Amino acid sequence: MFLLTLIVFAVPLVLAAKDKKDKSKSAESSKALKGLPVKDLSDDEAILQALNRLGFGPRHGDLERVKQMGLQKWIDQQLHPDSVDDSPLNARLDRFPTLRMSSTKLLDEFPEPKVAARREGVTVEEYKKEQHERIQSGAQAIQSDNQKADMLGLPNFDAGKMDTGANPVKEKGQAKGQGGFGDPMFNYQEVRTPQRIVAELSMAKVTRAVYSERQLNEEMVDFWYNHFNVFAAKGADRWLITAYERDAIRPHAMGKFRDLLEATAKSPAMLFFLDNWLSGDPAAREKLQQEQQRLPSMRPQRGGGGFGGGPFGRPRFPQGQVSPNGRPNGANAKMKQKKERGLNENYGRELMELHTLGVDGGYTQDDVINVAKAFTGWTIHEPRRDPEFFFDDRIHDTSKKKVLGHSIHAGGMKDGEEVLDILARDPHTAHHISLELAQRFVSDNPPPALVNRMAETFRKSDGDIREVLHTMIYSPEFWSKEVYRAKIKTPFELVISATRAVGADVDVPLMLVQWTNRIGQPLYQCEPPTGYSSKADAWVNTGALLNRMNFSLALTANRLRGTQVGMESLLGGQAGGDPRATLDLAIQVLLGGQVSTQTHEVLEKQLGDPQILQASLDDPVKHVNAAMIAGLVLGSPEFQRR
Repeated sequence: MFLLTLIVFAVPLVLAAKDKKDKSKSAESSKALKGLPVKDLSDDEAILQALNRLGFGPRHGDLERVKQMGLQKWIDQQLHPDSVDDSPLNARLDRFPTLRMSSTKLLDEFPEPKVAARREGVTVEEYKKEQHERIQSGAQAIQSDNQKADMLGLPNFDAGKMDTGANPVKEKGQAKGQGGFGDPMFNYQEVRTPQRIVAELSMAKVTRAVYSERQLNEEMVDFWYNHFNVFAAKGADRWLITAYERDAIRPHAMGKFRDLLEATAKSPAMLFFLDNWLSGDPAAREKLQQEQQRLPSMRPQRGGGGFGGGPFGRPRFPQGQVSPNGRPNGANAKMKQKKERGLNENYGRELMELHTLGVDGGYTQDDVINVAKAFTGWTIHEPRRDPEFFFDDRIHDTSKKKVLGHSIHAGGMKDGEEVLDILARDPHTAHHISLELAQRFVSDNPPPALVNRMAETFRKSDGDIREVLHTMIYSPEFWSKEVYRAKIKTPFELVISATRAVGADVDVPLMLVQWTNRIGQPLYQCEPPTGYSSKADAWVNTGALLNRMNFSLALTANRLRGTQVGMESLLGGQAGGDPRATLDLAIQVLLGGQVSTQTHEVLEKQLGDPQILQASLDDPVKHVNAAMIAGLVLGSPEFQRR
């Protein structure tokens, strides 16, 4: 299987081989493609291009459904997701109650171990042991699956490995951010630790991608979360990211960029992740400390900043405990903490470099400093008690500021809002956002002419995301032969597209979350603020490719608890004793009948495997292992590309 993986993947994945039969057609679009600038693709290819790029891949029957309704109508519905009924999806999401909880409620329901132990009147060690035993109770249900997986040489999963602490430790060999949250817990409803929050958020993300009829909207939510990335495992953010995606990202995914930018800037999750909640005018800090010394009996009010509750007052967490940013708050940390609680440039730098202008956006270090000053006072009212956005004017820098040549002295919170206005409307931002969108939806190296047209739309529409997408989709570059099946699927895209392609019934998607993790993309756990890349070079390596094949085989063989594939219904009950006929049928159903000569030859060579023939030596073939053939097709280079 390892050799097969190398043969099938190594060259075609990175070169996007074009050895298909020439399916060119006349310049005149068919009825199904009316209104779209499609010239080089057939009807089926154009529809597959749309389903794979503007969504997470086709389900069985989608191609014909879109062909009947007209591709332009389907696209326009996707650009206006509110016009699409998604009520069946909402029923599936009801099983994840944390999605509807406020951050304050999540802190109360799923506290860190030391808080939970104190509530129950036990030691932290006793509490962790109790949670571990609850998790272990689900291990027996998984044991039989692991034994079957071992027989086939597939990876298995140990529920006992799940860390019950609030700060999971990475196991040896794991990449940054891959510890703790991704481990399976099929009795997750019994778990009352913070892992439950990220587990349900991850399962909901998978559920939406698999079942939502608003496919482009889900693509955009995923795009923007990576663009405005927040790492779930950083301190208090594990309790904050649910509200971040729900209240900041999702409502603005197809709206005005300026609104989205402000929603993320004021989100406690972002304020915490990039440390802006700690940022304030050093002079104001000194003044507040002096006032505190003169009035030692005063206690903090609602403001949360300053006197005992905010960035410059008495530490919220006694010595020896852990501060909200995950750092120790003991005596040895005092000097470091004081240094951190001055002017913090983290958010100002990432706001310009990643969120708006881009690395070549023409800003200077002085601009970074002045942007940081403009956002002083943008903080959080008690991150682990009442984590809401709060502007504390007592620690705001009141000096005049200059950003990108613009003088800013609006005063108070308006300083930061004026910076957002300037950045959102800067031409560099229009180009940077357009380039990232084109890289996600068109090509790793999109044509400059397309990016420039998208940027022009961005400027003329005042950052209307829907209009920028419309320009991109209704461009000839989006439909060119050069970009068809030229992008490599990320691990998340592969898992979702395969699940959709085989028509799997997903009851508990935790194993799908785990496989996304194993292939290399643990959800909500990208540590750098850059987020996960959509470009091929981030995902093509031997270990990941082998795991992609293993996932495909496990999925079609029904070895993923909580996910069921009906192979007979998928292949129409036509799979029988003829392996070649079964292979051709699987290629038709899963790849739209489009496969390279090279891939077809490699797949045909596997048909003599006793596991596929379910016979050995000269025994007659009684029944073909259609599940394994389908798994091999899902592992083909054609399916790995979108």
